[in-house]
Amino acid sequence: MTTHGDPTHTGEPVLAVQNLETWYGPVNAIKGVNLDVWPGRIVTVLGANGAGKTTLLNTIAGVIDPFKGSVTFKGQAIHGRDPDHVARAGVVLVPEGRQVFPFLSVAENLMMGSFARADRSGIDEDLERIYDWFPRLRERQSQHGGLLSGGEQQMLAIGRALMARPAVLLLDEPSLGLSPLLTREIFGIVKRINAELQTAILVVEQNASIALASAHDGYIMELGRVVAAGTCAELMAKDDVQEFYLGGAGHAPREDGHKQRWKRRKTWR
Repeated sequence: MTTHGDPTHTGEPVLAVQNLETWYGPVNAIKGVNLDVWPGRIVTVLGANGAGKTTLLNTIAGVIDPFKGSVTFKGQAIHGRDPDHVARAGVVLVPEGRQVFPFLSVAENLMMGSFARADRSGIDEDLERIYDWFPRLRERQSQHGGLLSGGEQQMLAIGRALMARPAVLLLDEPSLGLSPLLTREIFGIVKRINAELQTAILVVEQNASIALASAHDGYIMELGRVVAAGTCAELMAKDDVQEFYLGGAGHAPREDGHKQRWKRRKTWR
């Protein structure tokens, strides 16, 4: 299997998407997408609203069945499987909008992430690690999830997913609705999770600057297709990416990238 942009990859990717095609009724939302996530790497998928990013994650996670193509995890096909099968296998989605359980406490929300586990000591160890990473969750562990701020709910959603001990963590728009300060904090934790646990992470994000600065590899989608791929360093060096995603050639990455006006190109260099 070929890789995109980084010749140092060896072996097989932990998650591989090949020629994936997904429809929403009459709408062809994903059109022949190929994507690899390698062990221990953070991969970001960038693109405007309607590019197909969320559909891609939902198809990988089993929320949507693909029309054709394949998704393999550690060499085993998982496309078309139910979401609980995909999660039990080790691919866990943090959905757009967080979707915490509003009337359960923070502690109960976190424990819901470990529903498929029976290793009590391991669960306790992971819970303590999450409280260390997200001290505000420890402070609010008895509070209902629906009463948390947006940033705290995002922390809770990530923590809940980590309680499943995923090999691949899927993050859908983690910066949505958050301030630049909270966005930096969330992405700092994402990098820490990757560094300390070696969890592979696939993150869909509209804030191109912080996503490219945090990830190892990147893909850019437009209208359901991948139009550019490579290491994040390679993508940031492209004139197209500088102009349309980072505020102009030669400009430093902007922290308010998620508020920028996204533009489309028919061709990429």
